[in-house]
Amino acid sequence: MAESGQVDQLHGRTVIDPDGQKIGRINQVWVDDHTGAPMWATVHTGLFGAKETFVPIRQGRPAAGGELQVPVSKDRVKDAPRVDPENGHIDERQQDALNHYYGMDVAPNRGDQAGRQAAAQDTQRERDQRVHGQDSVTRSEEHLNVGTERVETGHVRLRKVVVTEQQQVSVPVSHEEVRVVREPISPEDRRRGDQRIGEEELEVTLHGERPVVETETVPVERVGLDTETVTEEQKVGGQVRKERIEVEDDSQAGRTPADQERRRPGPGAGR
Repeated sequence: MAESGQVDQLHGRTVIDPDGQKIGRINQVWVDDHTGAPMWATVHTGLFGAKETFVPIRQGRPAAGGELQVPVSKDRVKDAPRVDPENGHIDERQQDALNHYYGMDVAPNRGDQAGRQAAAQDTQRERDQRVHGQDSVTRSEEHLNVGTERVETGHVRLRKVVVTEQQQVSVPVSHEEVRVVREPISPEDRRRGDQRIGEEELEVTLHGERPVVETETVPVERVGLDTETVTEEQKVGGQVRKERIEVEDDSQAGRTPADQERRRPGPGAGR
């Protein structure tokens, strides 16, 4: 259970639901006016964490990793009513709305005096509006909150495979050929030689070169993968709603077109 004196320790802690799902990080903490015990906290939810939502933490308990587990689900928190504190304070009506939404008992130490104070505040607001002629409505509109988030877009793998290709290489080769060499016989050789006629055979061994092909493996380059960040402009859009003020005046019945033209609202009245 979150106790008084722990407010500083709650800021920035991650809030999880009973199933261990992350709800968000605590941004602000609200304490009970009477006891000082932490009662509510706002966490960042919604797209890109742009929305602050109230979560009950008075029944929260520490969980593993310094997280704070609360007894409400993540989906329940996501649809919680919007509360706009005034001057950093949640009034009793706002607390009643939150308690009713989360199905929790109304906070203790609330009696008739608190109800009378709330009624007195409402009466004073109405009186101020009547005095200053400020019977008005508030016009609101939605704005797009655009940000970025880092996501995986794909995987690139570097794979080395073996392919076989045919290569043609010219290699010079040589071989021996026989040619007949004739020399005249000198008188001296004629006197020494055998002058008989007969058959004789002479054999010569020829040699030649032939191509020999073999392969060897040699490293040629080193290949790796690296990433670089490329920034580009993308257009995003979405539907937003805004409130438009329309004026209906039944006092126009029976008036002339010139009178109606004089009473027509100015250019900014219907914005």
